[in-house]
Amino acid sequence: MIQHSSFTRITARALAALLAVCGAGVANAAWKPTQPIEFIVTAGPGGGTDNFARVVQSIITKYKLTDQPVVVLNKGGGSGAEGFLYGKAAAGDPHKLTYGTNNEYLLPLIAKLAWKGDDLTPVAAMAMDEFILWVNGNSEFKDAKAYIDAAKAKPSTFKMAGSQSKDTDQTLTSLISAATGAKFLYVPFKSGGEAAVQLAGGHVDSNTNNPSESIGQWKGGLVRPLCVFSPKRLAPGPKVTATTAWSDIPTCKESGIAVEQYQMPRTLWLPPGVSADAVAYYVELLSTVRETPEWKEYIEKSAQTDAFLHGADLKAFTRGDEERARKVYEQEGWLVR
Repeated sequence: MIQHSSFTRITARALAALLAVCGAGVANAAWKPTQPIEFIVTAGPGGGTDNFARVVQSIITKYKLTDQPVVVLNKGGGSGAEGFLYGKAAAGDPHKLTYGTNNEYLLPLIAKLAWKGDDLTPVAAMAMDEFILWVNGNSEFKDAKAYIDAAKAKPSTFKMAGSQSKDTDQTLTSLISAATGAKFLYVPFKSGGEAAVQLAGGHVDSNTNNPSESIGQWKGGLVRPLCVFSPKRLAPGPKVTATTAWSDIPTCKESGIAVEQYQMPRTLWLPPGVSADAVAYYVELLSTVRETPEWKEYIEKSAQTDAFLHGADLKAFTRGDEERARKVYEQEGWLVR
């Protein structure tokens, strides 16, 4: 207890010093907001994108990182299209920050929409959400190889649940099939939460949910993780069940599935036509948010990978992500012509 208390005091002092330095960067920025900031969430309340935005909002408010209030608005209609169109319509207004994933640049590939992936101004990606292959807690399959072998033996009979059609889960399912030869019957649901409930109830055989979408069912022994689509095991942390932590889940590559990495970025976008100074302001602000214990707790609890991409690094990532998705969409016949 003494050691923990000492560590807490040291961390608090270090955090205060760091926030003072980072806060000075925001305070001295060439551009600063002059009216309330809107966080536009391209999803409904309670989902991963909504939680992401509200964590950032709460940290900014707690540490008074900006002089302006921050308001969260949910505009999740059309798989997030409502929010992105709202952001595009606010051309030149740097007080509207849109929260999304890779849906900003992938949705226009599979649906006729009034924006293209390069219409909005990229700001940053703050985290990478991982994907895990899950089966029911009472399933006979204890590892990914056994499940894939069974699916190969009986093509298109094992049901793979996912969030929506032609989205990240169905794309990953296609990648698994291409890598292993196993064919699944893909069953779309409205959300990852619904897919988790369906798997826990034994109505489907598997899903590829994010960690945060299935943590409750895993704690209750209703689902079982087989492997994570990451080049390395997830970061060490506290045990989720009585015996297992996120870091104990093997990677899918070491389990024999040649899909080394599949991640979904948590992204932020400004409207078209904003200044480089406005982008720089938000990059500095978000960099400060990432240094707080609240952010680190959010990353640990949601089992996301902490990553901060902006500028050229973000553009390179989105370009590669789009190219990979485009190949799948072309193969599946999903591309809008």
